Amino acid sequence: MRKVMKIVGLVILAIVILIVLAAGFLLTKNYIDSQKPWLENDYYTQFWSDSELEKKYAGLGGYEVSREVVQSEDKTIGNIRIWYPSEMKHSQDDYPMIVVVNGSNTAALNYGPYFERLASWGFIVVGNDDRQSGTGTSTSRTLDYMLGQNQNSNSLFYAKIDTQNIGIAGYSQGGAGALRAVTEYENSGLYKTIFTGSAAHSYLAQMWGGYDASKVSIPWFMTAAAGNSDDTGATDVAKEWLGVAPLSSLVENYNAMPDNVCKLRARVAGAEHEEMQMKTDGYMTAWMLYQLRGDEDAGKALIGENAEILNNANWQDIEKNK
Repeated sequence: MRKVMKIVGLVILAIVILIVLAAGFLLTKNYIDSQKPWLENDYYTQFWSDSELEKKYAGLGGYEVSREVVQSEDKTIGNIRIWYPSEMKHSQDDYPMIVVVNGSNTAALNYGPYFERLASWGFIVVGNDDRQSGTGTSTSRTLDYMLGQNQNSNSLFYAKIDTQNIGIAGYSQGGAGALRAVTEYENSGLYKTIFTGSAAHSYLAQMWGGYDASKVSIPWFMTAAAGNSDDTGATDVAKEWLGVAPLSSLVENYNAMPDNVCKLRARVAGAEHEEMQMKTDGYMTAWMLYQLRGDEDAGKALIGENAEILNNANWQDIEKNK
């Protein structure tokens, strides 16, 4: 009997060891995978549009880009990652800045090519490695850091940030975080414009503190995917999964905003949630160029009764007031 019990004990011990090793392997693999780039360097070349301006602004701009990584004292943020026009180092000019808020379980380190492409249009583009950004806290702290660098005579970014032209962009959970960043913090009033891609609908966003779209007082371009992952077609939010960003949430947010503020809502035809970053790149960039740099040509994509987006087959469910 003792021999049998010993054998059983050894088998159980072996199973436990195998489980621990397997768990350790999976944790290690997940960590390694989380550090890898999630976009190819030329990812934007895979996007096609029959609309001239959308295609133009989805590509590279005319600026060479450099990068800076700063280890934050805030463990939630991890690293602050900054992409900027290389000429900035020797220029007397300042540059508009865009703060990017991460989607669920993503970090700026995974999306370097996205930041680099956006910076190539003449922006300082800033992100961090917070993978749960929905409260907006890490974004607010990242903005404070950059503003501090703008006043630090020893910093690369001393007097380089155009503080009158700061934009913010967020995707999925990051969309909810961006909305909180522009409405709930002491530095919220410093943002001039906001773009959201499939921002988590208001009921879903309650897990991060929720947001109030009626508080948004700056120009807002809100987008979502028309596919099932963003909109299941369900209507009872208390009993059914609606998707991440159903059309009803865009309509609700659009209607909640003051009518005297520039606002635009639209969905990407046939797209799914995970495609939003690539498929909104062109018009997101055009929006930022118009709002932060006063680029009238970029504005033609989205602003006015003849805006390109209105006749672009890539987009549907469009409503705007400018």
